[in-house]
Amino acid sequence: MNQMKVFIVEDDLWYADLLKYYLTLNEDYEVEIFETGRECLKNLYKKPAVITVDYSLPDIKGQELMRKIIDYNPEISVIIISGQKDVKIAVELLKEGAFDYIVKDEDTNDRLWNSLRLFQNNLRLREENARLKEEVGKKYDFTKVLIGSSPGIRELFSLMEKAANSQITISLTGETGTGKELVAKAIHYHSGRRKYPFIAVNLGAIPKDLVESELFGHEKGAFTGATERQTGKFELADGGTIFLDEIGDMSLRTQSKVLRVLEEGEIQRVGSNKIIKIDVRVIAATNKDLKKEMKEGHFREDLYFRLNVVPLYVPPLRDRKEDLPLLVDYFCRVFSEENNFKLKKFSPEALEVMMKYPWKGNVRELKNLVERLIIMNDREVITIDALPDYLVEGQAFYLPDMKKAATLREFRDEAEKNFILYKLKANGWNVSKTAREIDTPRSNLYKKLEQYGIKIMAGAGEAVAPSDEEEGEESPNSTGQDGR
Repeated sequence: MNQMKVFIVEDDLWYADLLKYYLTLNEDYEVEIFETGRECLKNLYKKPAVITVDYSLPDIKGQELMRKIIDYNPEISVIIISGQKDVKIAVELLKEGAFDYIVKDEDTNDRLWNSLRLFQNNLRLREENARLKEEVGKKYDFTKVLIGSSPGIRELFSLMEKAANSQITISLTGETGTGKELVAKAIHYHSGRRKYPFIAVNLGAIPKDLVESELFGHEKGAFTGATERQTGKFELADGGTIFLDEIGDMSLRTQSKVLRVLEEGEIQRVGSNKIIKIDVRVIAATNKDLKKEMKEGHFREDLYFRLNVVPLYVPPLRDRKEDLPLLVDYFCRVFSEENNFKLKKFSPEALEVMMKYPWKGNVRELKNLVERLIIMNDREVITIDALPDYLVEGQAFYLPDMKKAATLREFRDEAEKNFILYKLKANGWNVSKTAREIDTPRSNLYKKLEQYGIKIMAGAGEAVAPSDEEEGEESPNSTGQDGR
């Protein structure tokens, strides 16, 4: 394990040597002594982790030396050691950034030892926090957030990369469930702000009279129920990114305060006149038409243009259906792994049905469905019969896209295949019952299933090993009856 470098700044060399001797009993510390503040400052390039500073030095006051050290590198922790027991001085130093304030007495060595141990524990926590943030950043890798290769997704991916490397305000538009918050997180974790907080606020879920308090904080007694001071979301996001979802739901009064943040980098808590400077990147999102809201007087024109510096559009799933198989495959791998299942997948027929569904809930709806089917099905291959009724019933009279069908035969075959799938689903995947309902011999229906590659798994009605005697029909393997 690497030793932690500690500087002791003390003009009383006997006392400094005593502190050094006590600390070096443990091999965790590498200790260096300096008699003056000037010597200490000259050696900061050696990157000490902790510096103990005598409050009364011959060339510079301990408080002034602490300020210079923190200005040089805020990561260095300063412990003030003083012969004065003045509480006011101690409080003032701690407010200015001292890690600890220790009074010179018979317990100084023990207190210093405990303070250094506390510093090491805090350091380990910071390192663990940094590691976790790195892991979170990997989770929001662009390629994991944006599954797909459709033109709309490729364009969005390109714009996200450019936006992440800038500090400008971003507006996201798109329907509910398209993944706007995931896009915002991906931009944050690929920007220079990734070490600082990402704070998401759903403005549509907050009562209008509490929005300002949530965003900017409030002082104790600012309004009925404000029993203590509250830090607002903008303050919590200082240095990082704040994601304002459903920004079109804000009142005009709140909009003016958000505009001030964007233009001046300033906020005021509710019930306070104190101005607080902050450095926050804003990513706003909405599924409303803000141009329409602006024309109707519900949204400020100046805020609209301030937010709309870099507009990003997240396309709905129905406009990028070619990405659906990739999304399903990704969710299958994620949920199979999370639940310790052998990798599950969807049959081509099931995927085809899913491709025709409109997905009004977009990727969120698809994700929830895949998760439920992965968990609730014992089969490794999820077939059509496992899909919920609404997916198939909504396609009862589906006809192929005439633009995609090159010939009359292609159009007819696609329509016939969809008709058979719908009837099978309606009849619980019972082939015999379906054949009777559509007025065709069962053998002929089996041939159609084979022709169109429709596979019905065991346990789905009577599709597997049907009886030759039923209704006097022939088995699909018999000869002499090939249908009409």
